Amino acid sequence: MPCSIELIDICKTYRTGDIKVHALDHVTLTIGSGEFVAIVGQSGSGKSTLMNLLGCLDTPTSGQYLLGGEDVSHMTDDQLSDIRNRQIGFIFQGFNLIPSLSAAENVELPLLYRGMEKNERKRLSAEALEKVGLSRRIRHQPFQMSGGQQQRVAIARAIAARPPIILADEPTGNLDSHSGSEVLSILRGLHQEGKTIILITHDNAIAQSADRVIRIQDGKKIEDLRKAAG
Repeated sequence: MPCSIELIDICKTYRTGDIKVHALDHVTLTIGSGEFVAIVGQSGSGKSTLMNLLGCLDTPTSGQYLLGGEDVSHMTDDQLSDIRNRQIGFIFQGFNLIPSLSAAENVELPLLYRGMEKNERKRLSAEALEKVGLSRRIRHQPFQMSGGQQQRVAIARAIAARPPIILADEPTGNLDSHSGSEVLSILRGLHQEGKTIILITHDNAIAQSADRVIRIQDGKKIEDLRKAAG
């Protein structure tokens, strides 16, 4: 299901004692369905706060966030959880796999929480692991796999329920260059299938995988560049 993203004059402020910190400062941004966007910024730039808002992990202090035309700016935690389950697949720098579970079981776990029937869980898990090139590793536990393979399991977990949006936060941060390239290749493949990919990174070279680069500094959007076609 296509799902566009629109942020309108978004602010996020925190208080540290008497000091008000503007983590996001009047950010307006539109990401069309099916885009591959990199959001780039150094530590403290506001990119992690922006990621949390885009991923419905947090709500803005002011402004409006429309996800697929639906205003999610002031939803409750339960409502946001439902939106995340339906719309967004998350990939993090830390693989967040459960050590005692096999690759297939790790991928199935979110589907189990959604109340999905066992045979359907197994089918979607196997399909997702095949897509990331791990069909022969479905019974392996995380300690039996390399870092790159573990991250591919995490990607399979993110895409198993077929969400329209993939939010990848520093997905190559714990990987060597070869494994990192494999992960970026998988993300490009998902984009070609029509997924909206949002890649959060501090690395300008990693950001070049995307078709559009949005740069965040001091809580503001300071640059928004699209690659020329072809």
